[in-house]
Amino acid sequence: MRLTRAVGILLHPTSLPGPFGIGDLGPEVERFLDFLSETGQHWWQVLPLGPTGAGNSPYQSHSSFAGSPLLISPERMVEQGFLRSEQVESAKTTATAKVDYSAVSEAKDVLFRLAFQQTDMDNLPDFHVFEHTQASWLEDFALYMALKHEHGGAAWSDWEPGLVIRQPEALESARERLADEILYHKFIQFLFTRQWSQVRDSCRRRGIQLIGDLPIYVAGDSADVWARRDLFELDDLGRPTVVAGVPPDLFSPEFGQRWGNPLYHWDAHRSEGYAWWISRLKATLDRVDLLRLDHFRGFEAYWEIPASCPTAAVGRWVPGPGAEFLEAARTALGGLPLIAEDLGIITPEVEALRDNFGLPGMKILQFAFGSGTDSAFLPHRYIPHCVVYTGTHDNDTTIGWYTMQPGTTNQSAEQIEAEHAYLRRYVGGSGEEVHWAMNRLALASVADTSILPMQDVLGLDGSSRMNTPGEATGHWEWRLLPDQIDQDERDRLADMTYAYSRWNGAVPERILRYESDREANLKP
Repeated sequence: MRLTRAVGILLHPTSLPGPFGIGDLGPEVERFLDFLSETGQHWWQVLPLGPTGAGNSPYQSHSSFAGSPLLISPERMVEQGFLRSEQVESAKTTATAKVDYSAVSEAKDVLFRLAFQQTDMDNLPDFHVFEHTQASWLEDFALYMALKHEHGGAAWSDWEPGLVIRQPEALESARERLADEILYHKFIQFLFTRQWSQVRDSCRRRGIQLIGDLPIYVAGDSADVWARRDLFELDDLGRPTVVAGVPPDLFSPEFGQRWGNPLYHWDAHRSEGYAWWISRLKATLDRVDLLRLDHFRGFEAYWEIPASCPTAAVGRWVPGPGAEFLEAARTALGGLPLIAEDLGIITPEVEALRDNFGLPGMKILQFAFGSGTDSAFLPHRYIPHCVVYTGTHDNDTTIGWYTMQPGTTNQSAEQIEAEHAYLRRYVGGSGEEVHWAMNRLALASVADTSILPMQDVLGLDGSSRMNTPGEATGHWEWRLLPDQIDQDERDRLADMTYAYSRWNGAVPERILRYESDREANLKP
């Protein structure tokens, strides 16, 4: 897939402002899309949109197909007649810079159950259409969530044996016993789908496209694994025999990263023509226009860790499904609208797999200045067919990276200073407003697509970091405050977007007037 020259912003919906303790799909989306449109942005990149699991991580979801209930907007529910305005007042909070997931989950669940009780499901035609068209994943997911609720949140592998191995009699008994709770979870997914459809329409009206994110692995405690145990490397009790991760790397130089997700039984996937994976890709691409395929190198070869090992330092590389999988996906999808997340330990074989299927890879500017003038992350070494980021959700903010102290990473004070000195030499500056220097490098590069984290537009420090790989708690919480994007930042982003030929849509008069004045001043 070829990309046009454009720029966009990375911001997960949970980071939007709003009165309910977490960003959601309500009116603040419209304000954010207006900001994107006014500054010439083409892309809005988000993180995975599924129900969050362990550590509130969007990469540890209870389903690859479902949407997160926390993103459902109570204000939109009022507009659609599911709640009355006075009923949502109790869930409103003052603006916060961090998400309190526990409090938000509790408050929203009260509202959702109230809406469910007030809704005549028999006279909701759109719901019944949704229930029918999404049955392939919705039935198992709703049953899984109902059973999880019944078991006080326990993982499915700790349920009664009949439920763990999905005995037909045990499942049918649960469906009868939990019919109302099952219907409730279907209703929640209906609300999410309806509201996300509104977001999609709002994007289309402005000519803005969405980049989504598909984790390569799924959570062990998920409807995906419970419903299709045969597609994963599990023992008879439903527990992983081997788990996912990566060996020691820049983020975790001593122990590596032990993610703990169950690994795929790729022979079982191959025997079905990768049908489950293709369904997963299609479902996600129904919500977005382009998809970042997380941990792309795992499709060529992945790091297999024995489940009994407490770290990722012990493991082995195992061949992945490679070209066979991507060819099956390309045939089923009619193309591959994917970005290959080709970071980490990348071999010539991984690069060949990416290039043979024409997938753009990723460039991270924060990785560019620590290994000398031959770094592939330096902008003068890019090819156009790639996507450049100042940093991703797994990086510190640019300000945080530039001001980090020794001990934050495995770098010495001398190595940190040498890295920053090379950056200053490269951009020809003193290091002031380093975030704008990095933003400029991204937009000025030959990369077809540039993506800026919202924190780097605002120049926020490391306290606004979204995630630190290898740490299980305290992440995914950062939020924009109301009106935090000031006019100066809007103007600078807009001017830079136009200057580097990345403007999306009609150019506003003020930008054209600036350009006209500039050209007039250049004439002798």
